[in-house]
Amino acid sequence: MYPISFFHAYSVKYTGIKCTLILLMLICYGQMTHAQQAVRIQNDSPHQMLSFGQIDVLEDPKATLNFSQVLSEKFQHKFRSNTLRIPKNDNPQSAYWYRFKIKHNQESSKQWILEFFDQSISELTLFAPDGSGKYKANYYGTNYNFSKRGYDHKNFIYDLNNHTDQTLTYYLRIKSPHSVSTIIVLRDLRWFVSYALGEYLLFGLFYGMIAVFCLYNLLMYFAVKGKQYLFYVLYNLSIGMYEMCNDGIAFQYLWPTNPHINVYGFGISLFLSSIFGLLFTSNFLYLKSKSPFFYKLVILTIVLRSIFFITCLIYTPLFNFKIIEFIPLLVAFSAGISVLSSGYKPASFLVIGYGFLVAGFVLKILLLLKWIPYGTLTYYSLSICFVVEMILVSFAIGNAIRTLRKKKSRVQKRIIEQLRINDDLNQNLNEQLQVLVDERTQEIQQKTFTIEKQNAEISVMNRLLKKDISELHLNIEKVTRARVMQKGLDFEEFSRIYPDKDSCFRYLSELKWSQGYACRRCQNTQHSAGQTAFSRRCTKCGYDESAIANTILQNSKIPINKALYMFILIYTSKGTISSYKLSEILNIRQSTCWTYNSKMQKLLLDKKALLKKNSDGDWGKLLLDPSVA
Repeated sequence: MYPISFFHAYSVKYTGIKCTLILLMLICYGQMTHAQQAVRIQNDSPHQMLSFGQIDVLEDPKATLNFSQVLSEKFQHKFRSNTLRIPKNDNPQSAYWYRFKIKHNQESSKQWILEFFDQSISELTLFAPDGSGKYKANYYGTNYNFSKRGYDHKNFIYDLNNHTDQTLTYYLRIKSPHSVSTIIVLRDLRWFVSYALGEYLLFGLFYGMIAVFCLYNLLMYFAVKGKQYLFYVLYNLSIGMYEMCNDGIAFQYLWPTNPHINVYGFGISLFLSSIFGLLFTSNFLYLKSKSPFFYKLVILTIVLRSIFFITCLIYTPLFNFKIIEFIPLLVAFSAGISVLSSGYKPASFLVIGYGFLVAGFVLKILLLLKWIPYGTLTYYSLSICFVVEMILVSFAIGNAIRTLRKKKSRVQKRIIEQLRINDDLNQNLNEQLQVLVDERTQEIQQKTFTIEKQNAEISVMNRLLKKDISELHLNIEKVTRARVMQKGLDFEEFSRIYPDKDSCFRYLSELKWSQGYACRRCQNTQHSAGQTAFSRRCTKCGYDESAIANTILQNSKIPINKALYMFILIYTSKGTISSYKLSEILNIRQSTCWTYNSKMQKLLLDKKALLKKNSDGDWGKLLLDPSVA
């Protein structure tokens, strides 16, 4: 057991050491939190980028703090020293406040500015001191019209008032719906102008290259009519639009008075670049025939990417997930490797080009995850890789064209050789065919002579046959008409001879105008077809005469075939047939039959002398007797 004095001494010693350590920690913490480094304005340093301990950061999770609250003692102690080379707004829901100090130099003869990079920041508010303890708010960002900026430049520029030697504290508030970098640079204005001109020159070269490659592939499309060239033109234009949105050039030159388009610029251009890139890959590599699996995968990727794009239009914050474009790139890259492994050599440059793009995406992802430090090369890595990819893909297109030309040359040689062989074969065949044709011609000539002789005999026979047929038809007609006038002819047999109204009208017209047509009004012998069946219209006076006009059948109220049959029955019976018998035969009312029978019997009585002669055609004369009209 130790004595009590020992424990007491040990306890006092331990307490002293503990207090000393706590005091040292507080001093170090105080130095870490309050010893902020000021940026000095020096003539020999034309530009300085603020980083690490030169910037203090305060996150406002609810984005509700105003500048007065930030200046209060309560929130001044909550600022923390920046531990990164470039501060970053990792939480899009929060507003971030940045505090930095500038040691002004009144003796400096240069004009100094503050330049803020990352042109995609929506709201950037700079609270600048005037040297008397007051602050003035300066508003920047893509939510404001481009004309609101003090400088017509893609970055945000603020003129510093360097008429004092004071160390002034500046506050910066940034709020953006997506993750952005806070890059603050102190620059000499003359140096900035020189740098800006050089930067815009590089932009001009970059976008000029895109325009040249687009024009080249557009000419290829018009020359070759290959859809892959048109898809590659649209792909390059989409990438160019994305880079313009990323650099702020699009906002400056394309839609300076419509800042709301900035929300959609990135998303639409990236979507189009993915779609046209996949379509170009599919057509350039002939995936449908060379790799059906990757062809289906490309189609599926296009459909899914389109669905995601429609979702982004509904909920715009999803546009911030630019990493999604890595998936279509991997699909295109894998398809290129697959086709290259199958022996399609033009795919080699395409695979290398897509490999650079994959590398650029990987660097961007590592930078986003903060696994690699921020730098100019890493920041512009994807743009550099795109330029390399564009050049290599152009080589791939050229290689494909050379391959096609070689194939075309080989095919043309084969065609020429085959044409020569075909010409020899044709010549031999023609000689053999000529011999056979000559032999066959002699046979045909002999047969032709025989056939002509037979045709002459057949012609004589046909003439005789036509004469016989004509006589036969005439005899048949005479027999038919004679049969009509026989007493034993029933209505059924009569209906077979004159089956309808048209056949009756035809017979009556032939009977009526058998001696030729003459108009009753003007005696004109020329006529045309009338309004009714088999009627005739005078070409001179226009008088239209029907086949039954001025006949005993004129104004008949019963069907013409029954009226004609009734007339035949009365004529053949010499008027002895009764109206009851006619009604029974024709199925017509007895009173109607009596009227017609009386009319016809009167006609027979008046023409009794004519009937005694009983010659052929007498009944026709009675039928056409105009006295009954």
